[in-house]
Amino acid sequence: MAIMVRMEWKFYGRQAELNKLKSILNRERWFFTKIIGRRRIGKTRLIQQALHETKDRSVFYVQIPDSAPSGVIAAIRDAVETFQLDPKYELPRDLLGLAKFVSSLIKDNFIVVLDEFQYFNRPKLKDFCSYLQHEVDTLSNKSSTVTGGLFVLGSIHTEMVAILEDRSAPLYNRTTDEVHVTHWEMSSLLELFREFGITNPHQVLFFWNLFEGVPKFYRDCFEQNVLGLNRSEVIKKMFFESSSPLRTEADNWFMKELHGRYDSILKYIARHSGCTHSDLIAHIRSISQESEEQVGGHLQVLQDKYKIIEKKLPIFAPNKARKGRYYIADNFLRSWLGALSAPVSAINFSPTEQLVEQANQKLQNLEGHGLEKLVALVYEERSRKGLPGFPLSRKIEGFWDRSDVEIDLVAVNEAESKIRFGSCKRSEEKLLASIPTLRKCTEKFLKEFPQYNKWNVECVAIAPQISKENRTNITGQNILAEDFSDLFKGL
Repeated sequence: MAIMVRMEWKFYGRQAELNKLKSILNRERWFFTKIIGRRRIGKTRLIQQALHETKDRSVFYVQIPDSAPSGVIAAIRDAVETFQLDPKYELPRDLLGLAKFVSSLIKDNFIVVLDEFQYFNRPKLKDFCSYLQHEVDTLSNKSSTVTGGLFVLGSIHTEMVAILEDRSAPLYNRTTDEVHVTHWEMSSLLELFREFGITNPHQVLFFWNLFEGVPKFYRDCFEQNVLGLNRSEVIKKMFFESSSPLRTEADNWFMKELHGRYDSILKYIARHSGCTHSDLIAHIRSISQESEEQVGGHLQVLQDKYKIIEKKLPIFAPNKARKGRYYIADNFLRSWLGALSAPVSAINFSPTEQLVEQANQKLQNLEGHGLEKLVALVYEERSRKGLPGFPLSRKIEGFWDRSDVEIDLVAVNEAESKIRFGSCKRSEEKLLASIPTLRKCTEKFLKEFPQYNKWNVECVAIAPQISKENRTNITGQNILAEDFSDLFKGL
């Protein structure tokens, strides 16, 4: 009988960030490093890997709770017990004692990691930043003899900025280094897919549209042994069983932070990717008494503070143009709000298989926009790495106007005077049908921007998978054809 060998999870990608952290640790002198990135993106795992690849260092890690000072002190004391610290370190009783406690560990060559550091921007915890300022300044003055350091990790960018970069903040200009942890590059994700036998292009799109480049979600799939299974099995195992690890993920890590204030706006944007401001206003007016000013304020908070939504403008539009469209910035949150939350909430009232199929169909409907986003990111990664393809001179965007012109992507190469217009479709059959529209919209675009008529103009049709027959059909119409085999080549 054949024995199935369970693969091990390893550390994927992040080489640039890892090298930077190793460099910081190898200095063997005081440092104060901020690490910023969305929740679940792998900030803590990155530090663990860097410490593993450098010489042994004593570590003290604590996740700061969103609570009163007493809750923070309780978390610190729990961590002291977990890490079995020497009794010589005086346990903190208040925020001032906490700052002194952190400093004493660092002076003894500890690497101190304070996770969810943004909570120290809460009014009830803000005093800690002033107390820490004094300790940081003392450590900086002794930097040649202090070999420990402090990592502060944060998942809400604006609050980390308020604590560390605002000129009036006590800790302004105190950090020595910054690391910004973003999604895995596509090359790292493809390495994972290859190792777990995920080769079907539509399965690749399914995983990316759901989890994008967030390592923790793929690790959860690995732990549940679903990497490589069909999409319905993945959805059921990860979201619809009593032990499903992601069943409450969005509520715990996204919506909890918002305290239910913006649910209707977020759900509408998730289910209507690319909606306009007027679409949103009409929807909100139909369900509540909120004014246009209130909706505008909510959008501003979601966009600037939490960075949960993004407003996109058509390529070449001025920054103040009113043609903006709104999207959920995070794939997982968009998938949860747009496809998963309603079926999951009905799990006690309807057959599971029926709900899984409903969620699966809704996810497929969302994958159209997911494909456009994926293609743009791959174009940019290929250009950044100097791989064959289309070198870019600016970020890829789509184009639209009020005369029914709709182009999924516009790529610009100013150095070679080349411009490329693309149609992205999840289905290759729909891709073929979209070619006349792509030609017509390209002609309208060139009439609006006649300066590009003298450029080398290309059109490309893109789908996850294109058969040999359809590829021949497309190229025979003087249209380039690209699928994932083309886009991922060399990554």
